[in-house]
Amino acid sequence: MSHEKVEKNIGLMMLLIVIVISFGGLVEIIPLFFLKETTEPVKGLKPYTALQLEGRDVYIREGCYVCHSQMIRPFRAETERYGHYSVAGEFVYDHPFQWGSKRTGPDLARVGGRYSDDWHRVHLINPRDVVPESNMPAYPWLQENLLDEQQTPTKLQAMRTLGVPYTEADIAAAADAVKGKNELDALVAYLQVLGTSIKNRR
Repeated sequence: MSHEKVEKNIGLMMLLIVIVISFGGLVEIIPLFFLKETTEPVKGLKPYTALQLEGRDVYIREGCYVCHSQMIRPFRAETERYGHYSVAGEFVYDHPFQWGSKRTGPDLARVGGRYSDDWHRVHLINPRDVVPESNMPAYPWLQENLLDEQQTPTKLQAMRTLGVPYTEADIAAAADAVKGKNELDALVAYLQVLGTSIKNRR
């Protein structure tokens, strides 16, 4: 097949481009499904508790991922600021993962345990009370909104169908675990677990 024939037939050229890109993508992606480091959890990784899972839903609903990434790249400038670079095994229970690439605010991959619960509460209700130059919006309604505990077991069940190892006991206890808790409690619980499966290295 001559180049001239391909270059003059736009339909044929598009078909060949799709084939080449598809083949190249498959060659890069398929092996990842068979590597332990990308498919198995890192040592110490545990599924989110019922409260943390609810907090993750609040995090997604409020669009926190739009301004905060959760992926530290293996560059010195990033690891010195945020801690150990992210590894795939940390995210095997995340559906979908929250890596992101936009950083209006700092990366949150290692924020767990870095600040107290009280700090997070004040920061979420009014960020400028703890970071005067912050342009993050305030989320005062989170302390007013109670979680719907009737939905929590269903969420754990859905995660289990995606491969998260929740037990029947976890699912049965989920409603009681979040009963009476508000969305602020849940979001703080989620933030406090981020990156704790791999210790920060500063």
